[in-house]
Amino acid sequence: MRLRIEFHTSARELPWPEVLAPGRAVSYALLERGAPALGARLHRSGHGPYGMVPFGYSAPVFPAARRRRGVYVAEGPGVVELGSPLVEVVEGWAAALSSLPVLAWGATAFIVDRVSVVEEPAFPSGRAVFRTVTPVVTKVVLPRDEQGDLGGTPWRLPGEPEWDVQIQGNLRRKAQSLGLDPEVTLERVNWVGPKKSFAVTGVSGRGGKKPGACVEVVVTGAPQTLAAIQDFGLGQANSTGMGWIGA
Repeated sequence: MRLRIEFHTSARELPWPEVLAPGRAVSYALLERGAPALGARLHRSGHGPYGMVPFGYSAPVFPAARRRRGVYVAEGPGVVELGSPLVEVVEGWAAALSSLPVLAWGATAFIVDRVSVVEEPAFPSGRAVFRTVTPVVTKVVLPRDEQGDLGGTPWRLPGEPEWDVQIQGNLRRKAQSLGLDPEVTLERVNWVGPKKSFAVTGVSGRGGKKPGACVEVVVTGAPQTLAAIQDFGLGQANSTGMGWIGA
């Protein structure tokens, strides 16, 4: 399930480090108001056997904005979405937003105009085409040499060794975390966008950049599992806005 938040702002642009990074704090701040015990548990230990945090969000989008080179334009009305396969998470957000007229997206104030529920597709055929609108992040564990240094970068992009294996394993761990049918399969990759890096924040609050690429993939599995993935995201670091699947 997703919430679609329509808003307006007096800002003309968003700083690039604040395109995705504030969303994690916003998500937890809303839970603190609307479902404090749930928010505290997710922040402390995640959910399920792997300690995953089952929510994600989009970057703010301004459909009427005119693009300017090198600038994340914030002109006109905006939209941001929050999603989770756990209904209680979405209900907590909705409860908080019912009495919250302004979202603090980093240093930018979003004046909330309307909040609506977006139901996930049903996927009755057991086949889904997922296209992400934020980069999919995939990181592997690398062995260290005698000096303790890594032998390369742990980040993987589509087409690189282990990327598909990591994505496949991540899909199944998500299903297991939610108590759903784990027989979900990455069938193929239809499209890969350019490599991009976005600033995010983690559990410690410290910032950093995660690299990845937007993708379109075909995934098969039980309809309920596919619906949950739609609102969870692809790849890792979904609670920092990465791997958000377009509606």
